[in-house]
Amino acid sequence: MVTVIDPQLAGVSGNMMVGALIDLGAHPERTAEVMEEAASHFGGASVEVSEVKRSGLRATHVDVRTDESLSIGYMEFLKRLERIDNPSIDGEMLSMARAVFHTMAQAEATVHGLKLDEVHFHEVGAADAVADVLGTVFAYFDLNLHRDTVYTLPVALGGGTVSGAHGKIPLPAPATVEILRGFPVTGGPVELELATPTGAALLVNMVREYRRFYPPMEIQATGYGAGDMDPDFPNVLRVVRGSEAVHHDTVTLLETNVDHLSGEVLGNLFESLMDAGALDVTLTPVIMKKNRPGQLIRVICRENDHEMILKHLFSETGTLGVRIFPQVHRGVLERRIMEAEVDIKGRRRARFKVGLLGSRVVNARIEYEDARRISLETGVPLRDVMEMAEKQFRDFMKDKDKE
Repeated sequence: MVTVIDPQLAGVSGNMMVGALIDLGAHPERTAEVMEEAASHFGGASVEVSEVKRSGLRATHVDVRTDESLSIGYMEFLKRLERIDNPSIDGEMLSMARAVFHTMAQAEATVHGLKLDEVHFHEVGAADAVADVLGTVFAYFDLNLHRDTVYTLPVALGGGTVSGAHGKIPLPAPATVEILRGFPVTGGPVELELATPTGAALLVNMVREYRRFYPPMEIQATGYGAGDMDPDFPNVLRVVRGSEAVHHDTVTLLETNVDHLSGEVLGNLFESLMDAGALDVTLTPVIMKKNRPGQLIRVICRENDHEMILKHLFSETGTLGVRIFPQVHRGVLERRIMEAEVDIKGRRRARFKVGLLGSRVVNARIEYEDARRISLETGVPLRDVMEMAEKQFRDFMKDKDKE
């Protein structure tokens, strides 16, 4: 599955993220319960989840009202975080929450020239931040987004100035800028704080990578989380979820018929075409004019390489004509080489060529050289080595997916 967080119009804050995930399908009552219980260790908060409109767009708004605003040191903050004892929050969730707060604390330390143990959370009450972060983390796992490939689009930052604990500061806040270092951002579209430190820290700990546009996908669900303000534009964070679409690229197909080349020349032609940059070469027996046996040579290459491959075909084969099919579209899986241990008369390392559809393995084949090596070492026939190794690799990947 693929999830895209879209903060390119209205930025991202903690309660917008919670609202978007609830709107996407996370359990609203359980999320609110987790938020209130977590906040109780930091002064307390009440949480109200409601449906609202922002410039005509329906969205889910999460209103977090704190009983008191605390200034709390980071080390004391971590101690209190460990006191959270809720059956809905497991160790993996708490670990992610700690990572989010570490991101925030490290940014504060960097921009103010402090050590981590000197950092205090000032800008919002600790209870508010804890509620937003724990609520988001719970909803994230409730939706199984931790198993998805999560992307973010460029983040709208807003602009202007605001008065804080350290006096008047520019927007976006220095901590927000530090947290989003390396991520694509855009200023505006209004003089307001659109991206907050809490929202930014959640974002960078949720996503695998950023993109400027939506990736190829089949959309299945969309969630909108509303910000507190209702300006003259849709103040919402959008989260879109769907399944991975098969990646497509464009290649050139070259083909020619020959009936005058020896087996030795054809064998050399195959190797020389691959060395010249061909993506694939096939030789197919055909019956040509006057019932003469011949071969159909088909070459797939990148569009930029087709002139060079074309000249190579002419010079190596002496053919008088080559058919060119430009801009042929093909669907391709993401390909990786992965190494794993197999048990074939002892434990041995082998490389596998893996085809991925998103994060799902749909094809895996052991590399020929590794299979041949294991066959020679063990005396097991090559075909049996390949079957055994590929079955063990598939079983290994299934067990990994269950983790």
